[in-house]
Formats: sequence, C-alpha cells, structure tokens
Amino acid sequence: MTNNQQKLTSQHRVVILLHEGIKGTHGKTGLAYLRYGKSPIVAVIDSESADQSLPQLTKIDKKIPIVKNIEDALTYHPDVLLIGIAPSGGILPDAWLEEVKKAVKAGVSVVNGLHTAIAPQFNSLQENQWIWDIRQEPPGLIVGKARARSLSCRRMLTVGTDMSVGKMSTSLEINAAAQRRGIKSKFLATGQGGIMIEGDGIPLDAIRVDYAAGAVEQMVLKWGNEYDLLLVEGQGSLVHPGSTATLPLIRGSQPTDLILVHRAGQKHIQSLPQILIPPLSDVVQLYNQVASVYGTFGDVRVKAIALNTFHLDEQSAKDAIAQVETETGLPCTDVVRFGADSLLEKVY
Repeated sequence: MTNNQQKLTSQHRVVILLHEGIKGTHGKTGLAYLRYGKSPIVAVIDSESADQSLPQLTKIDKKIPIVKNIEDALTYHPDVLLIGIAPSGGILPDAWLEEVKKAVKAGVSVVNGLHTAIAPQFNSLQENQWIWDIRQEPPGLIVGKARARSLSCRRMLTVGTDMSVGKMSTSLEINAAAQRRGIKSKFLATGQGGIMIEGDGIPLDAIRVDYAAGAVEQMVLKWGNEYDLLLVEGQGSLVHPGSTATLPLIRGSQPTDLILVHRAGQKHIQSLPQILIPPLSDVVQLYNQVASVYGTFGDVRVKAIALNTFHLDEQSAKDAIAQVETETGLPCTDVVRFGADSLLEKVY
C-alpha cells in the first residue's frame, strides 16, 4: 500500500538516509528525527561521515552507527527507511534514489518528506510494506476566517529571524516541558520533519497559498477544544524574501503568544548575505504589529526569545543569552541546551 500515513512507532526499526547531511546544510529533517523521533534508529546512512562518531558530529548523545550505503544499513535489519535529506530542488540524485529502490526491493517501507513523490515509482509492494509521501495537500480546504480566535486554549507560535534556526525544536522542547508539568498540550506539526516526529500535521509548503491560512486554521480547530496549550511549529521568516509560510501561520492559528527564534550572532539571512537581519528589538516589533494588526486580532506579542547557540561553547552561549535579554528586555534561553521551562512560564 502507499501513502498509508501511519505513525512511526516504537515497533519500527528506522534507518535514516542522510548523505552529506550530517556535516552539510540539507540534513535538518534527519537530524531532527535523530533528536526527537519516537522510533528506534538502528543506523544512519552518510558516506561522507561513515564510521565516525554521531555524538561528536551532532552533539546528539545517541550511539548509532553511521554507515556508507543501504547495503551496510540492511545488516541492521531496518523495516523503515526515512529520507532525512532535502537536496536542492527536492529531487534525490540518481545514486541516492537507487539506494531507496534497493531498500524497497528488500521489503523496507519508506517515509519521504521531499517535494517529489516516490510512491508512483513503485507499482507493487510486499505485504505490510508502505510508502508515505508526506508532502501531499490535505483535502477539503477553505480560506482562513480567523475562527481560531474563538478557542479558549493558549496558542503559541514560533517565529524566526531566518529559516532553519530552530523553530521546530523550540516548539517540541516547550511542549515536552509542558507535558512534564501535567499541562494538556500538543505539538502541531507544519513541516515534513515535525510530521514524521508527531505522526500528524499539515505539510504547509505543499498547500496552495490561497488555502494555507485555512489549512492551519482547520488543524488548530481540530485540536483546540481537546488541549489547553497548542504549540504550533513555525516556518520561514517575515525577514526572508523567499518565505511565504509565516503569515498564513499567524493568521490561521490566531496565536495568543509568539516565541522569536534566532541563531546567536547571525547578522544576515544565511543564504542571502545582502539581506541583513534588523536588530532583534525591531524584529520583535515587526512580529507584534503583523500578528496583532494594531489590535485587530487582539494583544499578540513576542513573549520570549529562543536562542540557537549550537555553534558556541557553554560560556559563550550564556553570554549571548544575557546580551539578547539586555537588548530586547525579554527572557531568553537556548531551550535545547538549558531547557524550556523559563519560556513556558511566559506563555502559560
């Protein structure tokens, strides 16, 4: 069967296809699943990093072998191959696609987060084998109507100064902190990595722009009466000239609270050095004004800053956090490094 969209569970043995993604720039999906995934991961495929230490390379404290190809990975008896890379254009190079084909031939199921669907390439699968192409527009969409404002639950949305700064990780860490405190909370995934981890959500960048806010609204309304706190995964940035995802997330979720995510020391959009990131205090005001529209949608404000300090040593990270707090007057921390409780307290 194809597009079964079943959740990855503790019963699945996962291998992650991550060629050139551990040290490179297109492995965010696979690295996120390594950190937050719910299924046991038996191996990671990355020819560039084969036989090296995963904890040393990623700071993810899991002793998982890195192998050079699918043949080596099959010796660990996986039953699911998770494509954890996002090459430019969303198309796998022929050599990497051949590895996927070998996995399918061996009876391994596939989770695919690329824009290019894989299921149509396979006419027959073995019993209980499946291919999940995540980036499929959900049915029954309508335009947004700000209906999420009627919900009584808190709705926290992560927003960013750039793409790939840690919005998903921030949402997941705050959700975990809330659940440890007994708060009835849920993480709402809006991208392929989050959907792989949570097992449900919407692939926002696969949805036609006219229906994007409506799709977010539909998801929030689905869960809003069952939970006291919804953590909506942010996408893109209002600062990035190529991003179209942030505004429909704001309008569709009608957030009660925003958390701004930033990479410590970053001065410009990562792939566009000519696009400077304004001072953080100005970015805060930008999001406050866009989210609230001067009161039209209520008093919606950035409540705290989540700072990505992965590239810094611990003391430098603490210094950077203190500097941001002084600059913005808002609480700040690195939720992966130091925990999310201080930010949770600002939104719930």
